[in-house]
Amino acid sequence: MAPKLKLADFLDRHRGEKHLVVLHDYPDPDAISSAFAHKLISAQFDIQVDILYSGKISHGQNVALVKLLGIDLIPYKNGLDFKLYQGAVIIDHQGTTINGILKALEAANVPILILIDHHEPQDVVKAEFTDIQRTGSTATIYAHYLKQGMLDMQKGMKDHIALATALMHGIMTDTGNFIGADQDDFHSAAFLSQYSDPNLLEQIMNQARSKQVMDVIRRALENRTVVENHSIAGIGYLRSEDRDAIPQAADFLVNEENVHTAIVYGIVREDGQTEALAGSLRTSKLTFDPDEFIKDVFGVSADGRYYGGGKNMAGGFSIPIQFLTGEPDEEYAELKWRVYDTQVKAKIFNRIGVKRNLQPEQ
Repeated sequence: MAPKLKLADFLDRHRGEKHLVVLHDYPDPDAISSAFAHKLISAQFDIQVDILYSGKISHGQNVALVKLLGIDLIPYKNGLDFKLYQGAVIIDHQGTTINGILKALEAANVPILILIDHHEPQDVVKAEFTDIQRTGSTATIYAHYLKQGMLDMQKGMKDHIALATALMHGIMTDTGNFIGADQDDFHSAAFLSQYSDPNLLEQIMNQARSKQVMDVIRRALENRTVVENHSIAGIGYLRSEDRDAIPQAADFLVNEENVHTAIVYGIVREDGQTEALAGSLRTSKLTFDPDEFIKDVFGVSADGRYYGGGKNMAGGFSIPIQFLTGEPDEEYAELKWRVYDTQVKAKIFNRIGVKRNLQPEQ
C-alpha cells in the first residue's frame, strides 16, 4: 500500500506542471480508463495532463469508450513538441512498445516521473515514482487511489460517472469479465459500482464485431495449427487499423475444445512506411506464465529490450521488421510472410518441446 499513499505527496511536489501520459500502442480499455483517472487526479494538484498514444484505436469497444465518455487522446506524430511538458507518466505498460517516444522524451530532456502498471517488471524504463502491482488490471490500482480519497468521487458528477464506468470496463476486459480477477479487482469493482452507469457500460461492451475483425478470425481459424493444446495461427498481413483484431482472434481460438493457449500473429503495416510482426497470446491454463513464455520465445532486441511480455492469462509481442519492410511485388510479399511464419512457429514449437509441424490444420 505504501506507493499509493505516497503518490499524493509526489504529485504535490509537481504542482503547476504539465505532464504527458504515454500509453502503449493500440491502447486497451484498461490503459485508457487508467489514463483518464490519472488526468482527473492530477487536476487536483493543478497539474495539466495530455494523454498520448501511438498505433491506432480500432477495437469497437475502445472506440465506443473514447467517444461515449468524451476522453481526449492525442495520436503520436513526429512533430509533437515534447518540450511543452515537465514530465512523462507511463501507465499500463513499461515502455516495451514505445521506443520512439522514449527516445523523443530523452532528446527533449523530459524525465519519466511516474510508472504505474500491473504487468510483470520489464526493466525498460526507470521512473522517479513506480507502482507495479500483481493484480488483474491497472484500473484496479487507480480505483484504490480513488478509494483512498485522491479524488472526491460524487455520484451526480458527469466526469466521475464516466471515470467509474471506464475503470469498471478496464477491470472487466483485463480480467476476462472477472474470471481471472483477484480479491483486489473485486473490491475495486464493488467500490466503482457506487458511481458507474450500468447502461453506459452496456453500450460500450455491446459493440458488434466489424467485418475486418471477422475476417481476421476466419483467417486464424483456417491457418491454425494445434499442438500440445496450443493453437498457433499466422494471419499474414493486415493494416494497422485492424491491429486490435489479433487479440480478438486469440480470444476466439482459446475457447476451442482441447486448447488451453492460443497465439495469433501477423505482419502489421503502418502507412507503407513501417512493418512489425505483432501477436497476442491468451491462455486458460492457470499454471501457464505468458510473460515468461513470450520472453523465452522472442528474446530481446539489440539494445536488450524484450520484444514482448505478459500478465496473468494474456500477453503480446511486437517485433520491428526494419530492413525488410515493404516489398516490390506480391510474390516477394508471400515469400517474406512464409519466412516469418515459419520462424515464429519453429520458435514456439521449440519452446513447448514438439517436433516441427508447419502445416495448418485443415
